[in-house]
Amino acid sequence: MATCALAATSACAAESRAISVHVLDQVRGQPAPAMGIKLEEQSGGGDTWKLVARKTTDANGRVASLLPEDEPPHKGTYRVTFATGGWFEAHAQSTFFPSVTVTFRVDDPAQGYHIPLLLSPFGYSTYRGN
Repeated sequence: MATCALAATSACAAESRAISVHVLDQVRGQPAPAMGIKLEEQSGGGDTWKLVARKTTDANGRVASLLPEDEPPHKGTYRVTFATGGWFEAHAQSTFFPSVTVTFRVDDPAQGYHIPLLLSPFGYSTYRGN
């Protein structure tokens, strides 16, 4: 967000409302490019989920915004699913986790929500980043 000081105000406002991810392969000490990511929003307050977006991590293991352009998040519950099984298979590596799903709440749509995933074949860690 350091670039916000140099960018237009509207561009920074859109960036701060993003739901973003970053995947790091802890074994290789490298980003995890070309991993499939799915974002869903809970609807109806139950077990019903609405697909918001499908994206793929870039060369730096990132997706800057999972939301459709010019659409801020809504208050509510979301989940992001990382397609770890396919990614490990593409790297000739077995894994215990065919996917990793992180469920989180958006309480303030004006804030950014960043979900980093630190990944190895038999473990992972995540937290709310910025």
